[in-house]
Amino acid sequence: MSKLYFRYGAMNCGKSTALMQVMHNYEERGMQAMIIKPYTDTKGGDQVVSRLGITKTVDLLVKTDENVIDAVKRWMEKNGAVQCILVDEVQFLKAAQIDQLFEIAVKGNVPVICYGLRTDFSMRGFEGSERLLLLAHSLEELKTICRCGRKAILNGRKINGEFVFEGAQVAIDGENHVEYESLCANCYFDYKEAKVNA
Repeated sequence: MSKLYFRYGAMNCGKSTALMQVMHNYEERGMQAMIIKPYTDTKGGDQVVSRLGITKTVDLLVKTDENVIDAVKRWMEKNGAVQCILVDEVQFLKAAQIDQLFEIAVKGNVPVICYGLRTDFSMRGFEGSERLLLLAHSLEELKTICRCGRKAILNGRKINGEFVFEGAQVAIDGENHVEYESLCANCYFDYKEAKVNA
């Protein structure tokens, strides 16, 4: 039986870069893998984009209400079987879609490796990530550091260079003056308290 993997970490920990490395490894061995990305992630359009400047075209953009099993079957009817499915920005998928990825891994015997965030800028869980934390056979944290040098586990949202702690859960990095910074818990609370007391 193949497994469902969740590789998570704060912003800038190299999730998309790691995904593209796995894709390269499959391709180098003459095996076919496919990349799935939610439509919600508009950064890069139909590309997986790494902060290192590397890009890779996505095989399947999944809509919010789309059945992933059906979408993967349709893709494979045209392109052939795959040995691995890679999912970028998995936090934007719905819980039902995570269940479908789990079924693909278990019943379809295809490893599914998901990359994404656990929490948003206000420390709330994403629906897709919460379901993965319950179902994934394997959980792996990809690490990065805060500007202070400690391990970063949270994501600070900045609008026009200022940290914000309220707003919609989804605001895509690089759009409408939105950017994110990975922070340790200490720095996160320091910035939040400074904002409240400003």
